[in-house]
Amino acid sequence: MQKIRFAILGGSGLYNMDGLQDRHEVTIDTPFGAPSDAITIGTIEGVQVAFLARHGRGHRLLPTEVPYRANIWALKSLGVDYLLSVSAVGSLREDMAPRHMVLPDQYIDMTRQRVNTFFGDGAVAHISLAQPVCAALSQLLADAFDDAALPEATLHRGGTYVCIEGPAFSTLAESQLYRSWGASVIGMTNLPEARLAREAEIAYATLALVTDFDCWHTGHAPVTAEMAIGNMMHNAAGAQQVLRAALRRLAAQAPVSQAHTALAQALVTPASAMPAATREKLMPLLEKYV
Repeated sequence: MQKIRFAILGGSGLYNMDGLQDRHEVTIDTPFGAPSDAITIGTIEGVQVAFLARHGRGHRLLPTEVPYRANIWALKSLGVDYLLSVSAVGSLREDMAPRHMVLPDQYIDMTRQRVNTFFGDGAVAHISLAQPVCAALSQLLADAFDDAALPEATLHRGGTYVCIEGPAFSTLAESQLYRSWGASVIGMTNLPEARLAREAEIAYATLALVTDFDCWHTGHAPVTAEMAIGNMMHNAAGAQQVLRAALRRLAAQAPVSQAHTALAQALVTPASAMPAATREKLMPLLEKYV
């Protein structure tokens, strides 16, 4: 199969890509179970891309139930090295209003029930995650937003994404706490996703679509699922235009990313010293180091 370098992970309300031509689906078995759904492969304006609905078609998976390792492993096995994540988020800042878009550049992990690494079972690696988002890919998304020239759309560059376990939205006390930390948006899915993408040496960036003000804003009703999905669907058309522009830019000149060599200084256990079963399981990640 031809290597597919670019992929999109669609979040709540973005379950497929409009304009995806010559599409076909692939089902990939991974050592970490099945991905969220079959991966759709096709072309957008001549650019080949893989698309995966994070929650599955029909939105069947809770944030905790998303098979993050299987998703990233499957995309890596296809050859993906640039991953655009689209995610619905709540806003923790007055200036980041519902239906705005945000390009977070930091994360705070408040999840409690998720496996957040591919390693273990005789293989040790410690990746650097000081800058968890690929700056070059995030800048490309910002440029793509400008290309899309969306009427009345607003993009915020930079900010901290707090990832909670869910599925319940946060309490008022929690929402106020996260604001006191200087966090910008709140969501339930970007971790361990971003962490695993870095271990897989995939450049990762998030296009976050603001759906609500969580529950801290006294001038707005606390978030509900109906509110979040409604605003996400409103944003979906604009997000797809940004993604198409980003794919054009990636095809023309994919940026150099430090993520692509993340394991070079992170592997503690030499591949030759790993148990054979572990080495085989991690082969899509380790291939160039074996």
